[in-house]
Amino acid sequence: MHAIAAVALALFLVVTGILHFLVPGYFRRLVPAWLRRERLLVAVSGSAEVMVGALVLIPCSRPAGGWAAAVLITCYLVSHVDALRRARPDRPRLLERPAGVVARLVVNVLYIAWAVAVARSAA
Repeated sequence: MHAIAAVALALFLVVTGILHFLVPGYFRRLVPAWLRRERLLVAVSGSAEVMVGALVLIPCSRPAGGWAAAVLITCYLVSHVDALRRARPDRPRLLERPAGVVARLVVNVLYIAWAVAVARSAA
């Protein structure tokens, strides 16, 4: 079961990282305006996700990869907290309304827990 969770996390990270390059506009919208340099941040985070996913996929580097994934995903909390600050109930997109943004935060925390579980089980 632990190997399945690790491989699933690795694939999730690699696919999401590749998507940063295939649909960068979606990911640029997630970058808080005050951070600026959206294109650079999307490219760097996409590359980081692919590299971290590769670390998680390789059994001997899985513990380090799991911890790196937890740190990387934790960095994305900035985006979700910023979205929560800007969320309004009248927004047309569910993920820009308060309930949708809270759901994004919860899912992100679950991703962090998944990465930590992979790191701990591989150690």
